[in-house]
Amino acid sequence: MEYPWGHARRFNDYSSYIKRTFNERVQKISVDAGFSCPNRDGTKGLGGCTFCNNSTFKPSYCGEGKSIADQILTGIDFFSPKYKTQHYLAYFQAYSNTYDSIDILKQRYQEALDHPIVIGLVIGTRPDCISEELLAYLAELNQKYNITIEYGIESTIDDTLLKINRGHDYKSGVEAIKKTAEAGIKVGAHLILGLPGEDKKDMLKHAKEMSELPLDYLKLHQLQLVRGSKMGEEYLSNPSQIKLYEEDEFIDLVVDFLEVLNPSIVMERFISQSPKELLIAPKWGSKNFEFVAKVDKRLKERDTWQGKLFNKQ
Repeated sequence: MEYPWGHARRFNDYSSYIKRTFNERVQKISVDAGFSCPNRDGTKGLGGCTFCNNSTFKPSYCGEGKSIADQILTGIDFFSPKYKTQHYLAYFQAYSNTYDSIDILKQRYQEALDHPIVIGLVIGTRPDCISEELLAYLAELNQKYNITIEYGIESTIDDTLLKINRGHDYKSGVEAIKKTAEAGIKVGAHLILGLPGEDKKDMLKHAKEMSELPLDYLKLHQLQLVRGSKMGEEYLSNPSQIKLYEEDEFIDLVVDFLEVLNPSIVMERFISQSPKELLIAPKWGSKNFEFVAKVDKRLKERDTWQGKLFNKQ
């Protein structure tokens, strides 16, 4: 059976999308551009989100003090022996990568694009850190390069966002996604499944809310408790206060989520992997590709696929 995304895999996967789009493997290189976050510097709050330790987002090649150009060179050296990759996307990942003056943002983005085999940018940020001026600039840049903005939405429930000290509401996420799509820029979102206080019904609501937005990509993350985060330290003091999913249970949750999700949304990932030295729990032991294989297997076992129940509930 061929599904709406044009192949026989039971979900609209990112690797197939990339091959269709570029006719080759294109690899992301993570970049730490030295930005901060309004939820850490006092503009919106201090201490950041309760789940967050940004050290979990940075690969080893994003060394302290390295220029963006040096990080890209190191990243290419890291990936080129593993993959027959011809081109790269610079992934501005750590902290809020639209949170600075427009001149500094332009300078740092351009430093990445100056490398001849970098063909675009993936910019991770918060929905409250985007401006009309920046969107206009990125839309112009998008005429020559492949530009994507990824927004950390995390939850569609305002009470949850308040509890995790996110510093913005869900409405701001909706507005940022719509404005970015209207500017002709590819747009992605991140959600965390399993945040305290949310049950299965809430998380399936996330899928339905995402399905109504002009999203190109979606990343799911299981709730991970990491050292250096407020939530992680609270868990160490009292583990019973936070429910964590077992891997098999989370696989079924992902399949349930996919069933109600708009089939046009490309699934970029189902889980995240924090460094072992920082991860407190859950410790499933599966690498990303292993987890994806388990999701594939469960989809077949249940004879279901992404969007099977879309607009049917």
